[in-house]
Amino acid sequence: MALVILGGTNDAELEEAVGVFLDSGFRLARWLSPWEDADAVLPLRGDAVQLLKDADSQKIRYVLVHVGSADGRVGGSHDRAHHRVDIAQLRELAQTLRSRERLLITCLAFGYKNGIPDGASWVVDVRLLDNPYWVDELRPLDGLDQRVRDYVLGQGAAQDLLSNLEKTLRAAIPHYRDHGRSQLVVAFGCTGGRHRSVAMASEMASRLSAIEGVDVEFTSRDME
Repeated sequence: MALVILGGTNDAELEEAVGVFLDSGFRLARWLSPWEDADAVLPLRGDAVQLLKDADSQKIRYVLVHVGSADGRVGGSHDRAHHRVDIAQLRELAQTLRSRERLLITCLAFGYKNGIPDGASWVVDVRLLDNPYWVDELRPLDGLDQRVRDYVLGQGAAQDLLSNLEKTLRAAIPHYRDHGRSQLVVAFGCTGGRHRSVAMASEMASRLSAIEGVDVEFTSRDME
């Protein structure tokens, strides 16, 4: 189960942030302790630096989230945060941090022209590959079409990138699990998000689905 330690710049902002986590299914933790039966959120009050030191000394696993601007404290929640967000971003983060029995890996395709997606743990730029857009018969298709897949995945650079990234992710996944992560987003970006990124993200999803104990999904943000 996930323990989220929540820091903020001021009390009002912290209270609002706690409410977002409670609405998302977390329980309120009133003391520092391992939580094994439910996801919990513990607001930082008082000496945040000392509380975090205590958590570390007790080897309690937690995710540290800071809401708002810097608090200016060395070793405090902003200084050490795993996630620094504002209130508007918090609900999506709370859903991401909720526990799952199995790690969910999302291989996401996107177009840089529409911006890098929020929440991506890894961002992979596949614009180094030749673009099917400049092939007349491939332009109206997308990266799920076999002809486009053959064009993209048949490039030596694509195979090198996929093989090296797969090896790195396979080595990293157990460590994400050990630190209580329930979701991991690997985002593949090309110019428009329709050809290269789709082919590469779907191929990586297929490769990672062979790993035991994880769930893997493919999604495309900009293909339509």
